[in-house]
Formats: sequence, structure tokens, C-alpha cells
Amino acid sequence: MKTSTNTAAPAGIVGEQKAVELIAKAGFDAWDFSMFDMCRYDWQAQKLLPNDHPLAGTNYLAFARELKHIGEECGIVCNQSHAPFPTGCRAIRDYMQRAIECTAEAGGEICVIHPDNNATPEQNAEMYQELLPFARGCGVKIATENMWNWDSEKGHSCFAACATPESFVKHIDVVGDDFLVACLDIGHAEMKGSDTSAVELIHALGHRLQALHIHDNDKLHDSHQIPFSMLIDFPPIVKALKEIGYSGYLTLEADYYIFDRAPESVYGGLQDLAASVNRLKYMFDEA
Repeated sequence: MKTSTNTAAPAGIVGEQKAVELIAKAGFDAWDFSMFDMCRYDWQAQKLLPNDHPLAGTNYLAFARELKHIGEECGIVCNQSHAPFPTGCRAIRDYMQRAIECTAEAGGEICVIHPDNNATPEQNAEMYQELLPFARGCGVKIATENMWNWDSEKGHSCFAACATPESFVKHIDVVGDDFLVACLDIGHAEMKGSDTSAVELIHALGHRLQALHIHDNDKLHDSHQIPFSMLIDFPPIVKALKEIGYSGYLTLEADYYIFDRAPESVYGGLQDLAASVNRLKYMFDEA
């Protein structure tokens, strides 16, 4: 079992190049390529903002290739990526092929592309079916992910695409392509109002589950905190992964443990994250 963490938070502080270097130095086996800066989105106005990030420019593949080389020089690989979102925005959806290209160029095998939170499995299937021939040509699998919406009256999450076992399985099976797989976000699965659990989703997904987003929360909010710091009970989750023969990476998405740090403290934060995921790795090996 190998370990990984995403680049989003450290890259926001020290840049992508230094983030990959520090992820390797902290002891991870791989890096998860966060491509959110490919599209900068104004959630209030629901439109794209002007963007001068290299991923948004004409030399995006050269940028992805540079990160791959940095990782290789440091002894780690890109295991997966995360495309921009929300995919309900047509302008962002137009960047999905670029995200897949960058994943391939960086050496990643899976690109996580969110479903539209409020679309049906059949409606989301149209997006995935449109992208899958291109993804197959790049040698990159697409992973859909369990999402959540917020019920402001009840004060907790509520149903969104892939949030329940039935919805998650149907999103994959209605497409019927082995290049569409599942990325289970453990934090999302454990939020109050999801009407499921990470263990239940793991058993329902079985062989479809090929990627993870691992983080901790208070069972209410999408906290994206370091494992073992809040309320999620990880031993049953690790046991369930072992029971289905999960063979992918243990990939962290504990962004908020790193956000707002001073540049000089990013490495220490990544070391803490590596220690937490290595604890999960040990639990998996011993299960």
C-alpha cells in the first residue's frame, strides 16, 4: 500500500514545484495533482475569473511535465489528479479534456472529475461518456466522487450525486466503461445527512473503488482535517478497504491542516500528514 497527498494547499503557499518537492521530502510515495487553478471560479457570480496560472495558459502541458520531472528527481510519482469544479458550469466543463491531458503528462493514472451535484446518474453519464474516449486515448481513468449539498434549515448536509450507495453505484454502472471508476471521499461519506457511511460505500462499490480522498471531520462539516484529529473512526474503514481488496493509493485531501500556514511551516505540516497516513497504512497492512 502506497501513500499520497494532494498539492492544493501547499502549492497555494509555496507553489506547485516546491509543493511536489516537499511532499517527497516528507515521505509520501506520490503526489495528487490538484488542478483547481486551471479555472478560477466566482461562486457568487457563477462565472470564471481572469486567470494567469500556467495551467490556464497555452503551455499547460509543459507545466505538468515540469512537475513530473521534479517528482521523479525526488523519487515520487503522480498517482492521480483532481480536475477543476463545479462541473455544472459549462465553461469549466470545457477544461476537462485539458485536465485529463495534464494528468497523463504528469504520469497520473486517474483524474477525479466531480459529477454535477444536482444531476441524475443518466445526466452525469452524458458528461462522462463524452470524455471517456479522450481519457482512454490518454491512458487515464476518470473517477467520479461522492458529493454533498447543504440543508440550511436542518444545519447539515443532504443528498447530492453519488452520496448514497445506490446513487454512486448507478453513476458508474449506467456508463458501463472500465475507464470510469470511483473515488471515495471519506469525509463526505461521514457527514451528518449523508444517510450512509464510508464503510457502507466501500462495500457497495467493491471493485469500482480505485481512488480515495482521506481526511477527518466532526461528522457535520466538510473539515478536510488531518486523520485522527476529529471524529471519524478509521479502523473500520481501513478494515473494509482490506476486505474488498482495495489496491489503490491511500491519498490524503486534508487541505485545511496546511492552509494559512507560513511558508516555513508547510514542510512540518506535510510531515504530520505523512505520519497520519503511514498510521493508516500500518493499520491496512495489519488488518
